Amino acid sequence: MAAVGALFSENSGQLGAHFCTATVVHSPHGDLAVTAAHCLSGTSGPIAFVPGYANGQQPYGSWQVIRVYTDQAWQSAQDPDHDVAFLRVSPASDGTRVEDVTGAEQLGAGSAAPALVQVIGYPDSADQPVLCANWTRSFSPTQLEFDCGGYTQGTSGGPFLAGLSGTSGQGTVIGVIGGYQQGGDTPEVSYSAVFGAAVAVLFETAEAGG
Repeated sequence: MAAVGALFSENSGQLGAHFCTATVVHSPHGDLAVTAAHCLSGTSGPIAFVPGYANGQQPYGSWQVIRVYTDQAWQSAQDPDHDVAFLRVSPASDGTRVEDVTGAEQLGAGSAAPALVQVIGYPDSADQPVLCANWTRSFSPTQLEFDCGGYTQGTSGGPFLAGLSGTSGQGTVIGVIGGYQQGGDTPEVSYSAVFGAAVAVLFETAEAGG
């Protein structure tokens, strides 16, 4: 799962604590990741994305987040149906883009429940991700539900990956932990805003911003 990683606070070039999860998604410029919008609410200072992070190791490097894209409905009222953000990360010093290093997941919009997904997230209290597979179900017309234990604080932004290839580790992101209750009040039940037209438009805005 090279394209999935943890978000870290950063201070003077040094990584602080990790606090959420993000996923590289395919884009023309190869520099976009998706997470939950609430992950960035109230944050200040530099943020780094470390794909494939585990046990203190950074196998694909650390990438600076240089811009955050959220929907106006989130900006104005923190609407849980728009709890999605796209992140632009800076290239490496030699111009290499993150997607060139990690590969990328596809972005899916309009996927209906039920869908078999694998969900990956980095709990704040752990140095490696939790992963579980299950079927999504419709919690409401605008929210998906995923039931599996272990998704504690920090797993927000973790991707709902459908159609995952066992060999390439690539699939389609149809949601991220967030939305209702900012992703769920218990470790056993997680939510995601349904990825529909608004997410597709937001992605296009992030692409154009490149």
